[in-house]
Order: sequence, then C-alpha cells, then structure tokens
Amino acid sequence: MAVKATPILVYGCSKKRITPCSQFGISDFVCVRPTFLKLRTQKEWECLSERAIKPVEDEVPSTPGVVEEATQITLAGGLHSESNYLPKPLSATDFSSSSSDAKKVRVAYQGVPGAYSEAAALKAYPKSQTVPCDQFEAVFKAVELWLVDKAVLPIENSVDGSIHRNYDLLLFHRLHIVGEVQLVVNHCLLGLPGVRKEELKRVLSHPQALDQCEMTLNELRVTRVNADDTAGAAQVVASEGVRETGAVASARAAEIYGLDVLAEGIQDDCDNITRFLIVAREPIIPGMDRPYKTSIVFSLEEGPGVLFKALAVFALRDINLTKIESRPQRRRPLRVVDDSNRGSATYFDYLFYIDFEASMAEPRAQLALGHLQEFARFLRVLGCYPMDTIL
Repeated sequence: MAVKATPILVYGCSKKRITPCSQFGISDFVCVRPTFLKLRTQKEWECLSERAIKPVEDEVPSTPGVVEEATQITLAGGLHSESNYLPKPLSATDFSSSSSDAKKVRVAYQGVPGAYSEAAALKAYPKSQTVPCDQFEAVFKAVELWLVDKAVLPIENSVDGSIHRNYDLLLFHRLHIVGEVQLVVNHCLLGLPGVRKEELKRVLSHPQALDQCEMTLNELRVTRVNADDTAGAAQVVASEGVRETGAVASARAAEIYGLDVLAEGIQDDCDNITRFLIVAREPIIPGMDRPYKTSIVFSLEEGPGVLFKALAVFALRDINLTKIESRPQRRRPLRVVDDSNRGSATYFDYLFYIDFEASMAEPRAQLALGHLQEFARFLRVLGCYPMDTIL
C-alpha cells in the first residue's frame, strides 16, 4: 500500500523579516514564511501537526494577552545574595517585551527559580536562559508571543500519574511537542541556617510533594502547609525567616535561597520520576537515526469495539504504545444516542491522547495514522520527537 503524496503547509526555514505586531504588544516580531513540503513514504516527511478531520469544540485558540514589562523581585530578610536578582515569574497577562539573547535558547517553565521544571529545562538545554512563569497558561503564551523559544511542562509523574491541566492546554494551543525530558525527583527537607529538623513545626511545599514525603513528615509530626510549588515554598521560608518553618524542595532551591538541607531523599518512593514535554512554535522534522516517540490526540464515534479498532491499527503494525490518556470534551461532555423506542442513552464524550514508539518518518507510523483516520472523528499529531533516557 502506497501513501499518496499530499502537499501540506508547514513553517520552514527562510529569510526573516520584521513585521509590526502591535496587537501582541511586541515591537519586533520575527516571522518566517510558510513553505510547502510533500508527504512521502520515507525521506522528506513533515509532522502532520496541523492536520485534522474536523476541529473539536475544545480546540479554541488562545487570544493574545496584554504585554507589560516584567520586574525583578527583591526578597526581604537578608537572603542569599543571589536570590535578590532572581526574575519575577511571568503571568498570563504580564509579559516582558525585551529582546532575547540570540546566543542562548530562552526556555519558559512554571514556577520560580529552583523548581524541578527549571531543572528539567537545564537538563535539556544546559546553556539556556530559563524564564519563570506563574501558571501553565502563561508558559504557553510566552512561547506563542515569541517571548521565549521553547517551554518545558510536566506531563506525568511515576507516583501521582498525569498532569491533566497540561493535556488540556496542549489541545487549546497550537504548539508542537519537540522533545521530552525525564527527571529523577529528589525531595529535600530545607530549613533556615542552623535549624535542626526536630525544631520544625510546619513544612511548606506543593501538595504533591507533601504527599510523596508522607512517611518522613509523619515521623517529624509537623503541620503540612500547601504552596504553589516546591521552590516557591523554599522562597517563602527564606523570606519569612521563621525558624520553626521548613520546606520540601530541591537541593538547588536550598542553594538559591540560602537554606540548609536538613534531610535529603525524603520521598517515600525512591523511583520517583517526572516526565516533561518540550514545546515550541514549529515542529521538528523526524528522522530514523535514533528512537522517536509520537504523540497524538483523537476522538471517536460511539459504538461497540471502536476504541479496540483504534488501538488495533498500532498493534497490527507492531507499534508499541507507551501512554494512553482519556480526557472529557469539556464543551461537549455528554452525547445522546438513540436507543430503541424507550428513550435515549447518554454517553460521555472523550478525547484520547496516545504516545507511541515510532517516528513519523517510518511508513508503518504513517500507515497506522492513515488507518486511524478512517474512523476517527478528529485526529491531530501533537509532535514527533526523540525519546529521552533517564541519566
């Protein structure tokens, strides 16, 4: 079976030109001209990231926010000198219009300096300039508005499972997955200099981190206080200066905010790994020189065995699935289907996110998606990218 050559519109490399984009609040907006490529069975393949049978109602493009200039934070209480120069996290409506350093890749992440997301960004791009954002929505907007080049977002944890919010945002925004990062999580108990862990009365951290360190915190008999993120908790402990207050965060957060590591590796499960996705404005052209992974999202009509048929298109071609996640269509949660003369049956309407181990440069992957398109109501390739290994 041959795959018919089909022209698709993608963004390729071409000469840059400066276009006024006042609607984004950005003075200089670098655009690239669209380039036509052809879909072929083997070599010259480009991700079908913009192809769909029908748009789903959940897929609403985001509107640009107001662009304002970000400021630096100054923490009180005689903190570590380095923390006085940390950047303030961007919000969804508070963006900096300053020009970026062309020599460095700018990578956005959710949280403040010292967060695990920042560590994942530095693992992927060791010489990058990391840009903190206060919410996941702000991370996506920073990429869309060309304030950063890429973004790193947590998508699943080996202990607590998927981060559903980011699955939803992947559908709402027209960005592309270009890589993944797997990071080993090493929770540390942090406190002010000179404080012993037995002196602590309360501990701050993200709710997920507190749950993952339940045994250690129970032994200390401390009160748990929820915070927005782990590094943010360390920042609060350093700024308040209360000796009885500690935080669960990374060792790097302790270094940044001038705290002591009172205990290291306090998580209940030593095999605690978080997987992050790297997203960008443009997809990458997949190859076959290394192991690749492809992420897709699709929806199906209601009927017996429809999901089985969808998964069978991969099994028939010996393609391994590494992840399957279902999310309700938030704007269309229920579907009414005729069911005999006695009334109607109501079903939940779902989207299915799947990761599979194959490059879209491989004919088997192209044929699998072509087969899936025959009975899928909606299909979108979120990205094809090299697989990451845990180091």
